[in-house]
Parts: sequence; structure tokens; C-alpha cells
Amino acid sequence: MKLDRMRELIKLIDKYNYYYYTLDKPIISDYEYDKLYDELVALEKETGITLDNSPTLRVGDNVLEGFEKKTHKVRLFSLDKVNNFQDLEKWVTDVKTQYPMATFDLEYKYDGLKICCNYNNGKLISAVTRGNGFIGEDVTSQVKTIKSLPLSIDYKGELILQGEGMMFLSDLENYNKMYPNEPLKNARNAVAGAIRNLDPKETAKRKLNLILYDILYIEDRELIKTQKDTEEFLVKYKFKNFAGKYLKDFVSIKEAIQNMDKERKTLDFLVDGAVIKINEFSIRNEMGETSKFPRWAMAFKFEAEEISTRLLEVKWQVGRTGKVTPTAILEPVTLAGALISRATLNNYSDILRKQLKCPCRVFLRRSNEVIPEVLGLADTEEDSKEIEKPSKCPCCGTELYDKGPNIYCPNLECPERIKNQLVHFVSKEGMNIEGISENTIEAMYDKLGVRDGADLYDLTGEDLVKLDAFKDKKVSNFLKNIENSKNISAENFLYALSIPNVGKKTIKDLLNYFGTIDNIMQASEEEIVKVYQIGETIAKDIKNFFSDEKVKQYINKLYSKGIKIFYKDNTIKDEFWSGKKVVLTGTLSGFTRNEATELLENMGAQVLSNVSSQCDYVIYGENPGSKLSKAQNLNIKTLNEAEFTKLIKKD
Repeated sequence: MKLDRMRELIKLIDKYNYYYYTLDKPIISDYEYDKLYDELVALEKETGITLDNSPTLRVGDNVLEGFEKKTHKVRLFSLDKVNNFQDLEKWVTDVKTQYPMATFDLEYKYDGLKICCNYNNGKLISAVTRGNGFIGEDVTSQVKTIKSLPLSIDYKGELILQGEGMMFLSDLENYNKMYPNEPLKNARNAVAGAIRNLDPKETAKRKLNLILYDILYIEDRELIKTQKDTEEFLVKYKFKNFAGKYLKDFVSIKEAIQNMDKERKTLDFLVDGAVIKINEFSIRNEMGETSKFPRWAMAFKFEAEEISTRLLEVKWQVGRTGKVTPTAILEPVTLAGALISRATLNNYSDILRKQLKCPCRVFLRRSNEVIPEVLGLADTEEDSKEIEKPSKCPCCGTELYDKGPNIYCPNLECPERIKNQLVHFVSKEGMNIEGISENTIEAMYDKLGVRDGADLYDLTGEDLVKLDAFKDKKVSNFLKNIENSKNISAENFLYALSIPNVGKKTIKDLLNYFGTIDNIMQASEEEIVKVYQIGETIAKDIKNFFSDEKVKQYINKLYSKGIKIFYKDNTIKDEFWSGKKVVLTGTLSGFTRNEATELLENMGAQVLSNVSSQCDYVIYGENPGSKLSKAQNLNIKTLNEAEFTKLIKKD
């Protein structure tokens, strides 16, 4: 039975290897692949048998036909791995027991394509994929399109470097915008497809990066005695490299890995773990390698953020503005610690771009604890069918209309649309009426005839007790909360109105520019577009909204319920921050990110999301990630939280 299962696993792994490495078309996630591979390894250990065709006998993938095969001068190994701190602690303890003076280097485990670069006499002479560890594919022409890789260096001796071909996430996003008919599923698959493209011009389109992290061979061996020396060498000769952390014990390694796991959500490239290497090459040489792994390094795998599952159905839902959006109904799967059964799709164009069918198998990703994203099609099924674009509203049956890439229900009385407007109206960012859930809104709509936010202010205790969940205390709390909400800031009031395509930031900008709600309502498109970062489309939406007679009547109806607007003057005169462009990164202990942003904007600063040469300051907290490194490389001034706090509290 165990041998049969091993044969079955080998067959499955070979199939998935073919799709991933040869066709560049993965049909399962890395997480699922690793589970199969680990099961095979465990069975081989248990039985003491390794079949002749087992994938555990080779390091990497098969060499593609179409590329010249090249033998590596130095064999390339893969890394042994652990996925829990208990196993990692055992490895670290074993090392320290045998070599008490050993120190460790901690680096990102990049999720891309391994490449070896060979230099001689200061020139790049070849670039080769890892292949099977002994023979790889000569992809020199493709790799030469990577602008971060120097074609010539000052070091004249023979040099072999190992690194990771990467497509940064921002470049992936830009590529998919430029080539919407040829979307790339994810950054890892994108770089593999680019490097293995026989036309270097196609490779160049993807604007790849190559991050170098190991020296496999150097003619002057006395130059490099530690991983720290390696890092300094790479920086000196202008190779793209991210600095490692040098640590002495397991406790500091564990803490650094935990920070790295949090930090990876802010990075512009994919990492799926951490790599721990012994720093001293003298110890590495003594420890040596197994037939597959170096004994002096270990990979720590992070919890999967990407997995594949079945798309069972697509449901269309009407939002508060009438936009009808598709929701993917999924076969439940655990991802990043949560059971996922649905995911949002942007619009019908998104469905076409991702080539989705129903049913089918899809790749799913969950990052930053947000709603999961369907990345694209993994594989179709025998009964897979095209997903049809709806022509009528799924709630009220009204004929839908197209506006750009989206579809809308024009019916202002559409029940689902009204219910979502009410949920938005009572939210904390809106009228801040506590104690009203989506279920309560549904009941108020169905049983009490509530049709807009103003109707909430007409509800009495006699009305509320008709709802199942409302008893004396809940009725009393609701009436008190309703009364408290009548004194509301202009920002919250405007947000509660559900102005199309307008969020809190735009509302704040409008109020800062026009001063009052009345002035905003009377402003022309030409005046609105003068507000910073408001374009013509948004200006038109705002003008059309406030020109609608029904909107005017609704606002007056709200005023008639006793709602009073107050205006917050948060502007702090500060010549130092006025006009400065600032980026926030890392975790601040004394402020939330929103609080720090609001404070800076009130002092006249402009808070940006990305670091560029246009920035004046980068303010950082704990685990600042790559934005701090980029700022330092660009010689942008940086402030830690203590320095920032001292500046804003100066008299």
C-alpha cells in the first residue's frame, strides 16, 4: 500500500512539475505541491525505499528544449526546509553545540526563478537557470535585458553568482494595465515565463529584477570568508542585494523571522519564507552537504498566502451606488489561518481577463488580512462553461447599463441598493449610529419600511419592538444613539450620503478647499477639479450628485430631523511641514497610521504611499521594510518615531 501511494505521489508530482516548469502553467499552489512532496519524503524515510524515478533524487526542474544546455561549474543545491520554530530550534541548537562561535545570516527566501551569473575579466559571459543542479538552460540573452544587473564590473577574476529573477509587484500591476489582453497570473509565474521566452524583447517588456545573494565561486577566495563579506562584495560591485541580518542565537533568529513575516506584506516582491545561513565559510566547509542540501543552511517556510481551490459559482450583487459586482463562491479552503468560501471579483472584464469558467480551479491569494483575491485560472473541468454577463439586475430585474468596465442598476428603489446605502449611512465613518448590523438593516427595511437614512430618525420604541432582536435595553440604546448622531461633523455627514467614487480623503480635501457643504453643492465642475488629486471624472460625479433634485430633497429631509453639522478646523500652522512630501512605513506605537496621516495633512504635508526621489521625509516605526532601505539608497531624510514626535511637539 505504501509503495502504491509513493508511485501515485511520484506520478502527481511529475505532472505538476511538467505544468509548472515546462509549460509555465501551474495548476496547483506551492502549498499543495509541498504537501505532496513532504508526504513522499516521509514515506521514503519510513520504508527506507527511494524509487528510481522519485523527484527527491533531483534538485530542481527539467531542462527545457529550445535553450542550449550548460553544465554548471559549481553544483547548485536546493535548501532543506522547516515550517515550525521547534524544528528550526533543533537545527540551530545542533549547529551551536558543534560550533559555539557560529553566527547566522537571515535573508528573505525569494519567490522567483534561480539564476547563476558567470563573470570573467569583468564581463558577464553567461546566465544559466538552476535546471537540475548540474545542467541548466543558457538564458544569457534574456537576463541581459534586466537593467539591475551590471553587464560589466571592476572585478576581473572569474566569478559565479547565484540570485533570484524577480518581477516586482508594482511592475506586474503596470504590465497588466499595459497588456490587459495578456494578463499575468502572478509575479512568480511571470518571471519564469519571461526568462524562458525565446524572444528577449518579450522578456524586456516585463522589467524584471535580479537579486543576487550568493557567491558560488570566486577566483580570489581570500576575499570572501563570510556571508557578510559576500554582501559587502555585492554592494561594492553594484549588484542588487538586500542586506541580511546577522544573529547569534535562536531567540534572536525567531524574533527576526516573526518580524520578517509581518514585513513581507509591505514588500514590492514575493517572499515565501526566510533563509538562515551560517555566516562563517570555514564552518560551512566543515559541515559540508548531503546529496541534496547544504548542511549549513535552512529555509523557514511561511504560512501559505496562495492556494488553489474550485470556483463553484459566480453571484452578482448590487452595491450602494447601483454597481453590480461579481462574487466568487468557492469550495471552502483554509488560507492564512482563515476558512475562505468567497472572494470578490472586480467586474466582468476581470472575469474575462483571468479567463475564468464555472466550475473551474482557480488560484487564490490572501494578503494583509484582507478579502481574498482570485488571481486567475488554474485548470478547467469537463463541464466548465463560460460565465455570462448579466443583462438584468439580480435583485429587482431592471435592465442594467454599462459605464466603463462596470455594470449598473439604474433603479434607485432597488432593495439591495437601498439596504447597502443604509449600512453605509450608519457606519462609524458615516453617521456613527452604533448597534445596527446588516441583519438589523434588513429587518428595518422589510418590517418597518425604512427606505433611507432619514427614516431611521422617525422610528419609535413601538416600531422597534416589532423586530425580534429588540428588547427594552436595545430599544433604549438605539434611540439614544440616534439622538447622539444628530450632532455630526461635515466629513462624516458627506461620507454618509454615498457620493459615487468619493471617499474620506476626497471629502476632507473638498472641505479644506470649499469650507462648507453648501459651497461644495454649488461648485461647478471647473471649480471642483481645482482641488488637489480630483480629476475630471470624479469632479463630474460630484457635480451630478449634488445637482440631482432627489439628493437635495434628501439632504433637506435629514436637516429637518434635527441634524446639525459642525466643522472641524484641524489645520495646524506649521511652516516646517507645509508642502513637504512624506511617506510613512512600519508600525508606529504612538499613533495609528490614519492618525499620523491626518496629523501630517493638517500641518500641510502631503502623505504619499510610495518612496521616490520626490519625497522629503520617510517616517518609520518598527519593521519598516523595503521603503526605509529605498529612502536610504536615495539619500532621502528619515525620521524614526521618536524624532518625528519630538518635531511635532516642539514649541
